[in-house]
Amino acid sequence: MFREVLRTQWKWSVWAVIVATIAGFALPVLTVQDAGLIDPDAVDVVNMMARVEIIGTFYPILALGAGVAMALLIWAPDHRGNHVYALSLPLPRWHYTLLRLAAGAVLLVPVVVMLWVGALVATAASTIPVGLHAYPTAIAIRFAFALLLGYAFFFALASGTIRTTAIVVGIVPVAIIVLSQLITLVGGPNVLDLAFRVADLPGPFRLLFEPWLLINV
Repeated sequence: MFREVLRTQWKWSVWAVIVATIAGFALPVLTVQDAGLIDPDAVDVVNMMARVEIIGTFYPILALGAGVAMALLIWAPDHRGNHVYALSLPLPRWHYTLLRLAAGAVLLVPVVVMLWVGALVATAASTIPVGLHAYPTAIAIRFAFALLLGYAFFFALASGTIRTTAIVVGIVPVAIIVLSQLITLVGGPNVLDLAFRVADLPGPFRLLFEPWLLINV
């Protein structure tokens, strides 16, 4: 049964997996671009670390994006069919849900693997200045946790109605930004700053907001 669920899920999400996998490989390569690839004596440490920090902001974005896309693609056919297919199977609802969850997690494995491979290739092909070190495996493990975190959260969310998912994914972030700007204009505290302070509290989502540095001291 799992093989059939995995096959159908691959058919529905193949392009999302391919795009996320390519992006996962490209991010580490972009991180070390021009870092002594041609002339080892021309490494600019300041510019290199600035690039590492800038590109590092895209790791959690990719993790969340891939997790959200997979979660939505998993439940979209069931929502369109009013869950008739799921209810017609000789399986308990919880068993079917676990099969869907596991199938999506398996399809996200290539994204993590290619990011790890890209990080290994990029750091091996570049010149890292003395005093700095590359952490390809550590950032791949962290990316895997962030990806599974976003996927699990939005998987649970997308298992409800399409309307609820659309409100949380689309309307709520826009409403927060607009409210933040309005409050700031009248001299109040910035809502986004408050949100980042809340995100900095201990918890699983703090993983997304800490610096993602492929190369560090």
